[in-house]
Amino acid sequence: MEGLLRELVPQALAVLVRRHGQFDACEDAVQEALLAAGVQWPRDGIPVSPLSWLVAVASRRLIDEWRSESARRLRESTAAALAPATPTPVPGQDDTLMLLFLCCHPWLSAPSQLALTLRAVGGLTTAEIASAFLVPEATMAQRISRAKQRIKSTGTSFDMPLGSERVERLGVVLQVLYLIFNEGYTASSGPQLQRTDLTSEAIRLARLLHRLVPAEGEVAGLLALMLLTDARRAARTHPDGTPVQLAEQRRELWDAGQIQEGTTLIDRTLGSGPLGPYQVQAAIAAVHDEAPEADATDWPQILALYEVLEIATPGPVVTLNRAVALAMVHGPRAGLALLGTLDADERMARNHRLESVRGHLLELAGDAEAARQYYQRAARMTASVPEQRYLSLRAARLAEPDEGAPPPS
Repeated sequence: MEGLLRELVPQALAVLVRRHGQFDACEDAVQEALLAAGVQWPRDGIPVSPLSWLVAVASRRLIDEWRSESARRLRESTAAALAPATPTPVPGQDDTLMLLFLCCHPWLSAPSQLALTLRAVGGLTTAEIASAFLVPEATMAQRISRAKQRIKSTGTSFDMPLGSERVERLGVVLQVLYLIFNEGYTASSGPQLQRTDLTSEAIRLARLLHRLVPAEGEVAGLLALMLLTDARRAARTHPDGTPVQLAEQRRELWDAGQIQEGTTLIDRTLGSGPLGPYQVQAAIAAVHDEAPEADATDWPQILALYEVLEIATPGPVVTLNRAVALAMVHGPRAGLALLGTLDADERMARNHRLESVRGHLLELAGDAEAARQYYQRAARMTASVPEQRYLSLRAARLAEPDEGAPPPS
């Protein structure tokens, strides 16, 4: 039921915003309807039309709110549309994408666009969004609240943007879907490594967006990246939830159908228009997925693609990943030297992955004690329980010398 509600809530919110505007009030009403569904549906069963049920209940909440404020004129003008006690028909189309573009309105700052979309469309909690942006939860709550008020005060219409305006907003929309997927694929905190509800929702929205603008190469690239990455989901953890390194994963568990769909998408896209970062990342994922075993991975090609990506969108995370590829091609010391350039980057100060990767490369270089220390440090920095367990186990393994163990490869 949780997955169904996650899919329906943004649709219900889109219906209400289209009908009545007042984004903030509509979201509050939908959240109350969601709580009611959580109580009634397990007891009475899921309604025949669950979306209509949510819209009807949220609509009645709006009426109650307006009545409590004595908004007589507003109540009289909307009562006919909102008053029915039984579920009313809702539009046949899914308005989630229009809600997505509304949240990415250019009148909002880029951080506010991302935060509001993650909250209203992606269904992330304020705490999860704060973690993704590396800011306190209270700060993020204020940011989301201000974004809602901004939409309300500007009277933004609920229509799909056209022409250059849609192009401007598309970049933010893609970044939002990318963040939703990443939070689901490797949860920033909590007891589970993966949240399939978030990855599934990101893929669903990316499919909708691709159908809307099939000629946009970066949209196809992002969808391909999600499919090629999510294809490894079944092999990413041990039965106890501990992560499994890519090189150690059982590749027969990878989803061949998703790999085929993703590679077909990226093959059609590359060379057909301007090359963007999502297409490059999808190409990197395809090289990994097409290798029948880890030793057959074409690391020189991956390194070349990361060099292209770093030119297109330079940043510490790209450099971090390029360091791994560099180590696989030219040796771990080369990778460690590149990692050293990130030490002064404040954006990586609280990122456990820098210490984790450093530990991995030090292990490959044969410096077990230094690797152990960095694994321990990374374990203390992450809020993800499975990653804590994984990093602690790697550190513990290095603390127990094995005379017969082969040297790192």
